[in-house]
Amino acid sequence: MISCCRRPVRFLLPLLFLLLLTACRERGEAVPQVLLTVDGREVTLEQFRGSFGKTLPVDQNLSPEEKAELERSFLVQTVDRELTLAEAARLNIVLSPEEVEAAMAEARAEYPVEEFKALLNERGLSEAQWRQELEESLLMEKVVRQVVYTLVTVNDEDVVRYYQENLDEFDRPEQVRARQIVVADEGEGNRLLDELRKGAEFAAVAREHSLSPDAEDGGDLGFFARNEMPPEFDAVVFSLPEGQLSDLVKSEYGYHLFQVQERRPAVRLSVEAVSDSIRDILRGQNEEQAYQEWLRGLRERASITINWSLLD
Repeated sequence: MISCCRRPVRFLLPLLFLLLLTACRERGEAVPQVLLTVDGREVTLEQFRGSFGKTLPVDQNLSPEEKAELERSFLVQTVDRELTLAEAARLNIVLSPEEVEAAMAEARAEYPVEEFKALLNERGLSEAQWRQELEESLLMEKVVRQVVYTLVTVNDEDVVRYYQENLDEFDRPEQVRARQIVVADEGEGNRLLDELRKGAEFAAVAREHSLSPDAEDGGDLGFFARNEMPPEFDAVVFSLPEGQLSDLVKSEYGYHLFQVQERRPAVRLSVEAVSDSIRDILRGQNEEQAYQEWLRGLRERASITINWSLLD
C-alpha cells in the first residue's frame, strides 16, 4: 500500500523517447534524501528532480502551481514505472536485441544525425542513457501487452450495443470525390481548360501542370463532405455531375479546375460496415480499464513510501 493519502494521478505509458525517464543511479553515490521507496527500491530527491527536469518542454513557462502539480503526477508515474519493471523481472519478461535495435533505428530515422544529437544534448542525455531509458520504456510496453492486453476481449454484443447507443456517430453526410488542377495564372488556367475540353486526361494534366501537393496523385482530393474544403470548392463540386469539368474557379490559392469522379449520398452506415472501427474503440477503452486495474493491484500488493514533504 502507498503510505500517503494523495490520490494517484493517471499514468500514461511514455511512447516518445524524449519523454523517457532517467534513472541516474550510480553506486557509491551519497543518498542525502530518499523521496520514494518501492519494495525496497529507493529513488532520491536528486534522482527524481533530474528525471523530472528532462521531461519538461524546454520553451514552456509554467507557474509554480502548474509545475508542482506536474511534479506530483510525475512522481506517481515513477511509482508505476518501478512497479512495472519489477513485474517484468518477476515474470522474466525481457527484450530481444532485435527489438531494441529496431526501436532505436525507428527513433533515429525521425531526425537527421546532427539534429538527433542536438536533441539528446538539449535533454542532457548521453547516447548510453538514451538507450537505457528506451529499453526500459520498451520493456514496460511489452509487459503491459503480454500481461494485460492479451486478456482483453470485445464481443459482438458489445459492438452492437455501442452502435445502438451512438447512432449519430455513424451518419455519413453526402460526399464527393474530386480531382483538381491549381495554377497561379488565369491565362494558363484557361489554356488547360481548353485542352481538357478537347479530350486531354484530367489526371495527366494535373500531374504535369498543377501546383497543388496532390498533383502527383493526378489531383485526387479523395472523398470529402461539405465544409471540409474552402467554400469556393463546395459551391462548384457539389453542383457538378460525375465526370463533368468545371469552369475556372478563383480562390486565394490560385485558379482551379475541378472534375467530380464519384458521389456518395448521405447514409447511416450499417453496424457491419463500422464493426471493425467500433471494436478498435472498445478495445482501447477496455485495455485502459484493464491496465488501470492491473496497476491498482500492483500498488495494493507493494510496499510504497513517498515523502511528499520533500516536494513542498
